[in-house]
Amino acid sequence: MKKIDCFIPVGNDKSWVVTFTHLKTSECVGRIFLIAADPSFTSEYGEVIYIDHLNSSSTMRAIAAKASASYTLICTKYSFLDFGYLSLERFIRIADDAHAGMIYSDYYQYAQEMRKPVPLIDYQEGSLRDDFNFGSVQVFRTSVLKSVCENDRSNYVYAGLYNLRLKVSEQAPVIHINEYLYTEYECDLRRSGEKIFDYVDPKNREVQIEMEQACTEHLKAVGAYLKPEFRTVKFDAIDFEYEASVIIPVRNRVKTIEDAIRSVLAQTTRFKYNLIIIDNHSTDGTSEIIARFKDEPGVIHLIPKREDLGIGGCWNLGIHHEKCGRFAIQLDSDDVYSGESTLQTMVDAFYQQNCAMVVGTYRMTDFNLNTIPPGVIDHKEWTPENGRNNALRINGLGAPRGFYTPILREVNVPNTSYGEDYALGLYFSRYYQIGRVYDVVYLCRRWEDNTDASLNIVQMNAHNLYKDRLRTWELAARKRMVSQSK
Repeated sequence: MKKIDCFIPVGNDKSWVVTFTHLKTSECVGRIFLIAADPSFTSEYGEVIYIDHLNSSSTMRAIAAKASASYTLICTKYSFLDFGYLSLERFIRIADDAHAGMIYSDYYQYAQEMRKPVPLIDYQEGSLRDDFNFGSVQVFRTSVLKSVCENDRSNYVYAGLYNLRLKVSEQAPVIHINEYLYTEYECDLRRSGEKIFDYVDPKNREVQIEMEQACTEHLKAVGAYLKPEFRTVKFDAIDFEYEASVIIPVRNRVKTIEDAIRSVLAQTTRFKYNLIIIDNHSTDGTSEIIARFKDEPGVIHLIPKREDLGIGGCWNLGIHHEKCGRFAIQLDSDDVYSGESTLQTMVDAFYQQNCAMVVGTYRMTDFNLNTIPPGVIDHKEWTPENGRNNALRINGLGAPRGFYTPILREVNVPNTSYGEDYALGLYFSRYYQIGRVYDVVYLCRRWEDNTDASLNIVQMNAHNLYKDRLRTWELAARKRMVSQSK
């Protein structure tokens, strides 16, 4: 019995023929359909389904209407695939055993005449990112696929596939096979640091709006949606010597730390502020540069007694310092404030918007502070109406970030060097309004020594797995909040 129907997107070249040929040789494959956005496309290879967009809701419904085998395989990229020996049978076997609604596998990536393994991460409830890497092959249990498409009335242009997998996950498990079952021929050869801002590129704004709508509906369906109702923040509850403290954790940034310090000292404010630098045992001359500023009023140079602190642990040392101000404002040791009014603007936002956390707007630059693509990043997903829900879909917070210190001291920062700021954003948004500054107040400097400039696949997976875990924990907390409020 043929157990799997296959759907292949076709583009302007003939690369899809390779995918078609490999699928055709498998005895478990039933019908193979070609998905074409070009109405003039014709082919003798198989039935053509004409679509508006590869990832649209109407395309998902068209696939569901045609699928008749037990499982449905959707190739999700315009690239050709080489399926491993008996790999489709393996997909089906595991899907049967796990009674999966959707299943995906690790794969090999072929690029620049080299084949390398691409291990993926397990899907969990908090895997809500629309850029979650499933590879190029997603296999659905056809009965679940049809059930979702028949009952869903969405009309997304870009978020149809994303919406599909969210709704499938509400009905059945999404399973990851830790085996390399096919080879994907990769066309996007950019380094990790060149890809991480794709989701906030202004040219993708229409896509992001649809993704937010799909995610919000999913949160409502699973009982984790929070209404725009927030706790009031009382800023005069505690007295502080300083109104604000800029916090800079740093380790071995001899090329950039002086720029960061000078951008803080150049701030013009109507209040008293200081700078707390947590120098995490630098060995490259960074400490000596910081020491040059020891006579500057308000500059505090801390070297931790402990040697097990990540960026988050350094933040904790700074915010619990007796001289920490009412508001703790972030500055990474690579970056600089865009002008002399950044600190005043960030602090004003706390009072104007009655928020416990503020997220600013930044401009991407090279090492010499020249603007680079995608330019200005404003993180418009942080809206007063729905930012706290959309925070569970996005993978970053924006910069600079500011926090009301008394609440931050209650929460504390996870002692990690990646995702610690995201963990705070999720927690703060659970209870409090997140304030927004849409003026460019920060310059995010991209260069070869950035910690995320060129991560290998293991490091990227570890980062993404951690953030998915944060979202899973946050979902559990929000479900309890919603349940208790009824």
